[in-house]
Amino acid sequence: MATWIIIAIIAIIVIYFIAQYNGLVKLRNWVQESFSQIDVQLKRRHDLIPNLVETVKGYAKHEKETLNQVIAARNGLVSGTPQQRIEADNQLEGALKSIFALAESYPDLKANQNFLSLQEELATTENKVAYSRQLYNKTVKDYNIKRESFPSNIIAKLFNFQREELLSIPEAERDVPKVTF
Repeated sequence: MATWIIIAIIAIIVIYFIAQYNGLVKLRNWVQESFSQIDVQLKRRHDLIPNLVETVKGYAKHEKETLNQVIAARNGLVSGTPQQRIEADNQLEGALKSIFALAESYPDLKANQNFLSLQEELATTENKVAYSRQLYNKTVKDYNIKRESFPSNIIAKLFNFQREELLSIPEAERDVPKVTF
């Protein structure tokens, strides 16, 4: 009888460790999937930008520097580490703000239907990128908590589950914008 109790206790411990391991694997895969969702939205933005640039070029031929910044930042989205790609994304956001500021100088551009629809598509994409970043950070947080909590931390160390880094925004973007009338 004592043998069966020992076997049952060992079986429960093994099942528990398997469940903990599988939980870590699931969360690690969710982290990868949530970054892929960011990637999908960045690719969407990447594909929209040439149309936006061409539309603006027709109206603002002498604003070449701004357009070149947008193109250079766009090209940085497709390669590098996740953090490098997010930094390129942040540069692109700044360059896109410059393009939309250009629209203020060109009333015909502001009224152009192509520009307006592209601006709407980019705004929608920006919202999706923001949501995807939030999801990624939440998933990373859940994974890191599980990875660092007892007793799953033992399994994480045993099977070399690495800590994932949260996405962060550049220090310059943390300042509250000043609104004046």
